[in-house]
Amino acid sequence: MKGEYKDLYRKADAVKKNAYTPFSHFQVGAALLAKDGTLFTGVNIENSSYGATICAERTAFVKAISEGYRDFQAIAISSSGGEALPCGICRQFMYEFSPELDVITGKDENSLRVQPLSRLLPEGFRLETE
Repeated sequence: MKGEYKDLYRKADAVKKNAYTPFSHFQVGAALLAKDGTLFTGVNIENSSYGATICAERTAFVKAISEGYRDFQAIAISSSGGEALPCGICRQFMYEFSPELDVITGKDENSLRVQPLSRLLPEGFRLETE
């Protein structure tokens, strides 16, 4: 396990306290590492209109993309309910930018699993742009 990935998980774990989860009380934090070493964090944000809820992984990606980043190395995900893998929407959203992104999950920093996004979303959908 790369020490860098433990640090990334710790950042995801630390930020989850900022999640807005008045309905589920299921807090999720994400820490996204760009290939140049820049870090972006995100949390899940629930909404009274459940469909408007956004996951922590997409929050981190949206922040990064809005700042001009497109090349990513890894994302760590921590939740208040044990290990949490990205939902289907997040898997597809992340696949658009990084099919081989390392996805780091676990119950805590001593039980981390690292797997490529392409394993979590085999044969993912992606339009060719050119």
